[in-house]
Amino acid sequence: MDSENVIEMLHITKEFPGIIANDDITLQLRRGEIHALLGENGAGKSTLMSVLFGLYQPEKGVIKKNGQVVQINDPNDATALGIGMVHQHFKLIEVFTVLDNIILGAETTKAGFLQKKEARAKVEALSERYGLKVDLDAKVEDITVGMQQRVEILKMLYRDNEILIFDEPTAVLTPQEIDELMATMKEFAKEGKSILFISHKLNEIMAVSDRVTVLRKGKYIGTVDTKDTDKQSLSDMMVGRSVQLEVHKEPAHPGEAVLSLRDFCVPSRAHKRNAVDHVSFDVRAGEILCIAGIDGNGQTELVYGLTGLEKSSGGTATLCGEDISHASIRHRGRNMSHIPEDRHKHGLVLDFTLEQNLVLQRYQEKRFQTKGFINRGAVREYANQLIAQYDVRSGQGPVTAARSMSGGNQQKAIIARELDREKPLIVAVQPTRGLDVGAIEYIHSQLVAERDKGRAVLLVSLELDEVMNLSDRILVMYEGEIVGEFDPKQTDVQELGLYMAGAKRAQEKGGRPA
Repeated sequence: MDSENVIEMLHITKEFPGIIANDDITLQLRRGEIHALLGENGAGKSTLMSVLFGLYQPEKGVIKKNGQVVQINDPNDATALGIGMVHQHFKLIEVFTVLDNIILGAETTKAGFLQKKEARAKVEALSERYGLKVDLDAKVEDITVGMQQRVEILKMLYRDNEILIFDEPTAVLTPQEIDELMATMKEFAKEGKSILFISHKLNEIMAVSDRVTVLRKGKYIGTVDTKDTDKQSLSDMMVGRSVQLEVHKEPAHPGEAVLSLRDFCVPSRAHKRNAVDHVSFDVRAGEILCIAGIDGNGQTELVYGLTGLEKSSGGTATLCGEDISHASIRHRGRNMSHIPEDRHKHGLVLDFTLEQNLVLQRYQEKRFQTKGFINRGAVREYANQLIAQYDVRSGQGPVTAARSMSGGNQQKAIIARELDREKPLIVAVQPTRGLDVGAIEYIHSQLVAERDKGRAVLLVSLELDEVMNLSDRILVMYEGEIVGEFDPKQTDVQELGLYMAGAKRAQEKGGRPA
């Protein structure tokens, strides 16, 4: 075999109950290259990388490193071979400090005592060298997701890994953090490290990778040089049909205000001032209003205060003419659908089945119960209908444990449940986070269809493409305040970026930029 291949995965097959996740896949990684792995949700990308990292054992196939067959029984074997992985959902211990998380499992000891001083010096040198600044004494539960990802990368570097696997590394990052990560990855490749990069964001793949391997429904479709392809060709390979990368929608015809916020305030957990500071706006029937901003500027708290996950501390929220500022979560839910930011924490009960999760908000309705007992037949029938309509893929259909589904399919399940409830207001926070182009196209068309039925959609997104494509009106939020209102047809990403970074702001709070 070609000696420039540092890793070869040959004819890998991996099966789970009811599904062949990897069906005879061959992947070759060259030394010093950034190799992207592209595919739809549930195409088998994460499974293939978990095989390489020793989390799963394949039923068939071999792995070679530098031309020699190797056996990887667990992640310790992978680490010994210089293979490291940053997982899509980080594997960190929240109550430990950053430093303890980095050295865990690879501790330096002398006579049975932990040598933390040496470890700290090594980590500090690595973070300095690669521009990965972190507070080593902070607890993981107190740092942002962007920082947590840096911790995961430092964990790999601390173990002197030469083959770095990034599983959907940008799903939780801001645009600025994504640019920093891309620069770091290029730096690693320059030094001769080899990178496998799982993504379905075509912009990033085009910007950073040397080659792309495409998987579809567990099968190998092909490998192409990035410089010889384009976004449309890659999306067609990935989905198996031509995908609309633009959102097609008619002009909005907004009606009455469904949601009105006046001087709305939500306190911050991290500091004394309000995370949401005297915010006022309306969302009208038949429009998609988008809140844009860099992560951490009060968008999360705004949604928490609105949906009842946090208590508001001032002002009013009026939904369908009723003041809901102090209403219970269930009461608010009668007129509101909520696609939450954190699908694991607030979107799903991971140990419940898919069908149980699909009726979480409506099991008490007459159609799903008989004399106070849940009617399992009605639940199953309803779940199958939503699974088919939203193409939610899982190994065992409605009885699959939510935990075992791919992140993208978990997201589709939440969206199916919330949109099907047909409430006047839809609060959609990062609705396409972790979804592939085919699924994004479908979700966007569904949100536009809901708007056209006269529903009010409040969209919170960090993806500027999504903001520009999907919204009828844009509000930019910075440090808890609304600093500008824009018409997507009359602005551009650069102008929005200046307001998002706080470099510009409207003359009046919430008014048109002067």
